[in-house]
Amino acid sequence: MDNGLEERERLLGFEGQERNDLKQRIWKEMKLTWRIAFPSILSRIASFGQILVTQSFLGHVGEIELASFALVQSIFLRFVNGILLGMSSATETLCGQAFGAGHYHMMGIYLQRSWLVDCVTATIMLPVFIFGTPIMNLLGQQKDIAETGGVISLWLIPFVYNFVFSLTIQMFLQAQLKNMIIGWLSTASFLLHVLMSWIFVSELDLGIAGAMGSLNISAWLNIIGLFVYIFCGWCPDTWKGFTSAAFTDILPVIKLSISSGVMICLELWYNSILVLLAGYMKNATVAISAFSICLNVSAFQLMIFLGFLGVAVGAGMQSTVAFVNLGSYYFVGVPTGVLLAYVANLGVTGLWIGLLGGIVIQTIILSFIIWRTDWDDQVNKASQRLNKWLLKPSEKSDRSSPNM
Repeated sequence: MDNGLEERERLLGFEGQERNDLKQRIWKEMKLTWRIAFPSILSRIASFGQILVTQSFLGHVGEIELASFALVQSIFLRFVNGILLGMSSATETLCGQAFGAGHYHMMGIYLQRSWLVDCVTATIMLPVFIFGTPIMNLLGQQKDIAETGGVISLWLIPFVYNFVFSLTIQMFLQAQLKNMIIGWLSTASFLLHVLMSWIFVSELDLGIAGAMGSLNISAWLNIIGLFVYIFCGWCPDTWKGFTSAAFTDILPVIKLSISSGVMICLELWYNSILVLLAGYMKNATVAISAFSICLNVSAFQLMIFLGFLGVAVGAGMQSTVAFVNLGSYYFVGVPTGVLLAYVANLGVTGLWIGLLGGIVIQTIILSFIIWRTDWDDQVNKASQRLNKWLLKPSEKSDRSSPNM
C-alpha cells in the first residue's frame, strides 16, 4: 500500500509539473505572439483608419463626394492595392525564410528587388487613375459621381506610390521582429491625418483637396520615417546599402510576386465587384455609400485579426490560395449575391449575404488545406528556394546580371 501511495503521489506530482510547464509554455508563446502581432495590428488599424477618416470628412463635404470616394476607393484603389499588396507579400515570404535561415544580408536585396517590381507595377496601373471619369462612365455609373470620382482618383496617385514602400518595408521589418517602429509611425501618421483633415476640411473648407492632401502628406511622412529607420543604422545586419545585386535573379521574384498578387487581388476585388454592383441599384448614391461603409467597417475589424495571421504567404502557398479564392468568391459568392440582390429583390442585403457565403466557403477549404499540409515538406521547399537564390556577401558586388 505504501509503495502504491508513493507511486500515485509521484505520478500526481509529475502531472502537476507537466501542467505547470504547459501553462508556462502557453504564457511564453502568448507573449511572443503579442510582441509580434500587436505592432502589426496597430499598423493595419492606423493605415486603414486613414481611409475611413478621409471618407468621413468627405461625407461632410457632400453626398456626391462621399459616394465618389467610396466608388474610387472600393474599385480603383482596392484594385491597385490588391495587386501591390499581393506582389509585396513575396517580400514577406522571402525575407521571413531568409531571416529564419540566417541569410540576413539577402533581406535587403529582396527588399530592393520588391521596390523595383512594385514601382514598375504601380506605374503600369496609373491609367486607371488618370482616366478615372471615362472608366466610370464606361461602367455605367452616374455622371456626377463619375466626374467627382475622376478628380478624387487623380489625388490618389501619390498615395498609390506610398504602397510601393510601405507594404514592402513593413514585411521586411516584421520578418526580423522590428515591427514596433511600424506600429508607432503608423499611429503617429494616423493622428496627424486626423488633425490635418480637421484643419483642411472643417476649418479651411478646402473640400476634396483638403481631405486628399491630408491623406497624401500623412502617408508619405510615415514612409520618410521608415526610410530614416532603415538607412540610418537600425537594421545593420539586413540593410547593407543599395546594390546592383537587386537587379539579379529578378525573374523568380516576379513569378512569386505575380502568384501572390493574384491571390490577394481575387480576395480584394471580390468586395470591389459587389460595390460596383451596388452602383446599378436604384438610388445608387445611397446604395454605394451604405455598402462601402459597411465593407470598410468590416475590414477595419478584420485588421485586428490580420495581425495574427502570415501562414499561406509564409509557406509560399500563394498559387493554391489563388485557386481557392477564385472558386469561393467568383463561382459562389458573386453569383449568389447577384441572384439574391436582383432576382430575389433583397438589394444590398442580398449582396452582403453573397459576400458572407463566399467567405465561409473559403474559410472551410483553407482550414482543410492547412490541416492536411505536410509542414516538413514545406520546410524542405523553402530551403531549396533560399539556396537557389542565395548570394554570398562577397558575391553581391560581383554579380551584375542574371547570367553571370
